[in-house]
Amino acid sequence: MSAPTTRRQFLHVAGAGTLGVAATGCLPGARPGQAARRAGLGFYVGTYTDGASEGIYRARLDPGSGALTLDGATAAGANPSFLALDRTGRTLYAVNETTEYEGQPSGAVAAFAIAPETGALALINRQPSRGGAPCHVALDRAGRFVLVANYVGGNVAVLPVGTNGRLGEAVAVAQRTGSGPDRRQAAPHAHMVQLDAANRHALVADLGTDRLAVYRFDAGAGTLALLSEASLRPGAGPRHFAFGPDGRRVYVLNELNSTITAFDYDADRGALAERGTASTLPAGYAEPNSGAHVLASADGRFVYASNRGHDSIAVFAADRSSGALTPVQHVPTGGRRPRNFALDPSGRFLLAANQDSGTVASFAVDAATGQLTPTGARLDVPAPVCVVFA
Repeated sequence: MSAPTTRRQFLHVAGAGTLGVAATGCLPGARPGQAARRAGLGFYVGTYTDGASEGIYRARLDPGSGALTLDGATAAGANPSFLALDRTGRTLYAVNETTEYEGQPSGAVAAFAIAPETGALALINRQPSRGGAPCHVALDRAGRFVLVANYVGGNVAVLPVGTNGRLGEAVAVAQRTGSGPDRRQAAPHAHMVQLDAANRHALVADLGTDRLAVYRFDAGAGTLALLSEASLRPGAGPRHFAFGPDGRRVYVLNELNSTITAFDYDADRGALAERGTASTLPAGYAEPNSGAHVLASADGRFVYASNRGHDSIAVFAADRSSGALTPVQHVPTGGRRPRNFALDPSGRFLLAANQDSGTVASFAVDAATGQLTPTGARLDVPAPVCVVFA
């Protein structure tokens, strides 16, 4: 996106925002006893606040039927679009996806304390993200640092986590450089950042340069040093990625050409080797579409991706040895422009956020085939972007 593009145009055109079981930021994970206390599995929904949204919504999933119930909302500043939960389940982090914060060309990152019994949120503090339009946030495996990808800023910032989840000022900023052939690739656009299982390397999807970058991460100082890069097809636009359960496979969702590229990942060397690419669309579909999010199932047998335009979740069977993806199903999400989606901790249900329809839809997951079946349950949430289980 070029500099003259307005923020409203940016949000409409780029829709930046999204881990699920094997992806990054919106990682499901339930705390013991929470389901019993709240009569269901708690989850949060990040949103855009340009319209009717009140901020971050909290809700519950019935683990038997897939029914959804709204618990309430918390004012969380402008566009708390993408969320991440810390490993203790006591703190929620949210980006404020703006291009200006306190008079500077930056968005922000906010920390919220979670009330143990109700799940209600209380603001701890907020810090600049050191780049415009932060669209993804994640924590390192030790919970000592928060990493944020700034789409317009084209960089990744690292913020320390202090006492009681409080955020400090950024200790590192890794600036990306380069461009790509698409009109939206005039500059780098960091769209996602996630640490590997060993907490040694941070992977960054750069939509603007068609690259998946690997940075050496200093878990003591929080610094990043570029180690290697894997190139995607020109104009692919890598947006999000998901690790397989053993950490040796990475699936990259390419937004601009609606594909998924599988890579082998060598965690010792921080190296990537491409294995193959599959379309997220059914054969013959030629209408406009953009990919949004990708997840792998906990057992690594299935990979899921969301299509905006075709408005579906694509389901693939994943070959564990070769990385090949075989299409299984394309199921409509029951709404327009599905963004992030999440698998519940048991893997029995998938929740999809339909941004333009203002709904979160529930699907039952067939453990044997990976196929999705709508439960008929729907939650009305204005401009939902990200779903994270508590």
